[in-house]
Amino acid sequence: MIINDLGISYVKKTKLDLVGAISLFLIEESAQGNNVVVIIDECQNLSVRQLEQIRLLSNLETEKEKLLQIILVGQPELGEKLKSPPLRQLTQRVSVHYHILPLQKEEVEQYINHRLKIAGADPKLHFTPQAIEAIYDFSKGTPRVINIICDRALLAGFTRDTFTIDPTLIQESAREILAIRL
Repeated sequence: MIINDLGISYVKKTKLDLVGAISLFLIEESAQGNNVVVIIDECQNLSVRQLEQIRLLSNLETEKEKLLQIILVGQPELGEKLKSPPLRQLTQRVSVHYHILPLQKEEVEQYINHRLKIAGADPKLHFTPQAIEAIYDFSKGTPRVINIICDRALLAGFTRDTFTIDPTLIQESAREILAIRL
């Protein structure tokens, strides 16, 4: 998948052929002064075998530098998986660990407004303070959950032809998403 995503041409024969194709690509990119970064999301769902294959890709290097930067992204379960003995060598190669903590209550409104601005939302569109409070209560500050609740609430607001997202829309959205009985 990585080879396909990077647009590398290859004739699939063996794993060695695939590694050779990616290695050649990475050497060419390095010679042009380019850094190649692969970001893999939802890594907690990868098997130990798949994670070990990713570790082997981290071995691709010249005498001077690594040819491939790999960023593993995942839910907290990824951290637990990386602690397992079969993945000890991969864990040793991880140079930076970062865990995104839930947002504080006072950060949720800024976060939502920032995302609305980046998306180019109509300036008339707004979440009431009570809606923000409800979003925090349901999400506990987890950005992914905030995003899902807001997305559903914005859709509900659109269908009701309103620019005001209130706590009722948030409660309905959260109930649908989180299967919460209020």
